[in-house]
Amino acid sequence: MSVLLPNTPEGRTIRTQITKSGTSIGANYREANRSRSKADFTNKIKICESESSETLYWMEIIDDLKWIESQKTVEQIEEADEILSIFTSIGKSLKTYFFDSKYSRHFRHSRHSRHLQTYTKENEV
Repeated sequence: MSVLLPNTPEGRTIRTQITKSGTSIGANYREANRSRSKADFTNKIKICESESSETLYWMEIIDDLKWIESQKTVEQIEEADEILSIFTSIGKSLKTYFFDSKYSRHFRHSRHSRHLQTYTKENEV
């Protein structure tokens, strides 16, 4: 998406922002799955949620400005919203899995982690 943005000062600024936030999601998710503690895992997932939200924001700005074909943007916004929903759900579940001693197993083996891995594999370009 970022390569399709106009080569104007505004376009370049948004290109930089969406590239940084968009690539941060995958990097932090990877780090979360290699975390050394529950606190580190929680922190990385919260970063993924925040970066997903920022990426969605920039995509909505691009759509509002009509810089890219509308149908293509709408599809990508829907996908970004699904990713944000996944990380939001994981973040909410962390309290149950990590802070309730009954469920203190490591989160990477939970249904949310498997769902995200399946989702990302199905939607690889």
